[in-house]
Amino acid sequence: MLEFNLKQNRLMNLLEQNQLDGILLRRVSSFAWATCGAAAYVNAATSTATAALLVTHAQRYLITDNIEAPRFEKEEKLRAQGWEFLVTPWHTQDNAIGKLAAGRKIGSDLPLRDEFDLRDALHHLRAQFTPDETVRFRMLGHLCAAAMQAAVNRVKPGMTEHEIAGVLAHEAEHRGVQAVVNLVASDERIYTFRHPLPSLKKLEKYALLVLCGRRGGLVCSLSRLVHFGSLSTDLQDKARATAGVDAAFHVTTRPGKTLDAVLSAAIQAYADYGYADEWLLHHQGGVAGYEPREILARPGCQELIALGQACAWNPSITGTKSEDSLLVDEKGNEVVTEISGWPNYEVEYNGQVVRRPAILEIN
Repeated sequence: MLEFNLKQNRLMNLLEQNQLDGILLRRVSSFAWATCGAAAYVNAATSTATAALLVTHAQRYLITDNIEAPRFEKEEKLRAQGWEFLVTPWHTQDNAIGKLAAGRKIGSDLPLRDEFDLRDALHHLRAQFTPDETVRFRMLGHLCAAAMQAAVNRVKPGMTEHEIAGVLAHEAEHRGVQAVVNLVASDERIYTFRHPLPSLKKLEKYALLVLCGRRGGLVCSLSRLVHFGSLSTDLQDKARATAGVDAAFHVTTRPGKTLDAVLSAAIQAYADYGYADEWLLHHQGGVAGYEPREILARPGCQELIALGQACAWNPSITGTKSEDSLLVDEKGNEVVTEISGWPNYEVEYNGQVVRRPAILEIN
């Protein structure tokens, strides 16, 4: 209950800071955060939860219908956690939330009508890990890495991108991880699309696999590239440059640094390697948590990186990409999605040597 009580205290502070009577949480990510990992979705493609949480100064409500309530009570143990259940029949239009919120100043992570907008504040809270969340995120990273390694080992020329995505999803789900983002590109599609939804195209030589895996609400991200046959000089040069930019991200990601400062270092690295404008073609990542990215690193963003926080960086130069998730530790950064035995580039940045994943060559 230590984690739960800590989060309730943070919500109480948010109530007072904004002079609110209540906080309404409707997002799947916020529901999981506030309940320490409970799942509130049926359709995995939606961000809106199948239940809402309303926290006031004196009470904690869980509002849902009679379909969802039994699982929340018996499997998620949320009544025992201290939530007061308000259950409505699925076939009625009973506005339980409206009745509770009437006459109150309410803030929400999914504001409707006159609710106070707490989206940015909740992104920040979800990104501030408790010690228990750090442990769970580390385990999730290891599971995602194992799923990626197993999937890559099964990839063969002639497979369609849909088949490869199916293998990646199987390896993730087999380990209790939901593949909330499952992207695959092969050959020329890697050069064309930064967010390649799998297609019926068959793999010839070169494949990109991207996984954002969710477990207990937390989301961890990584990408890997595999090439059948020898790499061209151009592709080798781009991959090493991408690794160099990624090294800038990893070295400068330290407690007290702003996301703007980290991004600025990486933008300079892009320029130093001769690819000054590539950062404009895709976001570079940021702070992770209960969304694949809770806070994106944008120019001017003054969000401070905190000890114990998770970040996921994903620099790319057309045709290559480097992505892992890390935890910010006192002595350095722990890459939780590292794959044992994967080939790496060793890159020096500001006097530190950083290992970043290379393209796996299979000859």
